[in-house]
Amino acid sequence: MREKILRNGVKIPTIGMGTWQITDREAMKQVIANGYELGYHLIDTAAAYSNEISIAKAIEAKGISRDQIFITDKVWNTSRGYLEAQEACKRSLKKLKTDYLDLYLIHWPASPKLHMDWNELNAETWRGMEKLYHDGLVRAIGVCNYNVRHLNELKKTADVLPFVDQIEFHPGFSRTDIVDYCNDSDIMIEASSPLGHGEILDNDTILKIAYEHNRTAAQVCLRWAVQKGIIVIPKTEKKERLSENMEIFDFELDEKETEEIDQLGYCGGLGLDPDKVTDFG
Repeated sequence: MREKILRNGVKIPTIGMGTWQITDREAMKQVIANGYELGYHLIDTAAAYSNEISIAKAIEAKGISRDQIFITDKVWNTSRGYLEAQEACKRSLKKLKTDYLDLYLIHWPASPKLHMDWNELNAETWRGMEKLYHDGLVRAIGVCNYNVRHLNELKKTADVLPFVDQIEFHPGFSRTDIVDYCNDSDIMIEASSPLGHGEILDNDTILKIAYEHNRTAAQVCLRWAVQKGIIVIPKTEKKERLSENMEIFDFELDEKETEEIDQLGYCGGLGLDPDKVTDFG
């Protein structure tokens, strides 16, 4: 249960280290070192995070061999297009000091608010992702923040369907439409924010279930997602939280507890609709 298998046979850890907003090199060095010692092997970054060089230095400082880690990176909005996506990937590879990425994702779909030809732009970007995949520069390709309509459009022209869709997913924001769609299409779901923005950790239902299991609210949230077959990417710089987040494989939520969490109303998070955003840099 500590790893899952994508439909092309690539193994991916069930829980990873999120690195969004970690830009200080010393902080990154400590996070990577602590995380690796605690059993984390998935490192999730993005060109937009501006920390790829810091991650490379942290991996080098810890002496981690490349085959012991799973690196996910993402192409940013300013690099959409067939050639642009390929060039962006090669820049990221250079910064990360690696010959390949384990998973490369499109960070956001092109928005109709900004692009009249949003579907064509997404298709061209995906064609560039497929080239990277066929050339062996990435072991798997996928998308972030894609809803059902985006995936349906992509299916019209794609030779290779995404292996992963990384989305906002947490208690109170279950996204059953896209989760069901991806399950039916053999697309793995990753939760980019499995704890939302933290408000969920004060929810009475979550706290009650946590008390009954002698666990923390965060552990309950992560366990709930993992039991649904979701890969979770929590982000923290604290060693105690890294340890706590990893300790979710030795207990299980029962059906009643799962249903209680399923039925929670919206209780905090980003909640961004990719079709409605107007600017992401």
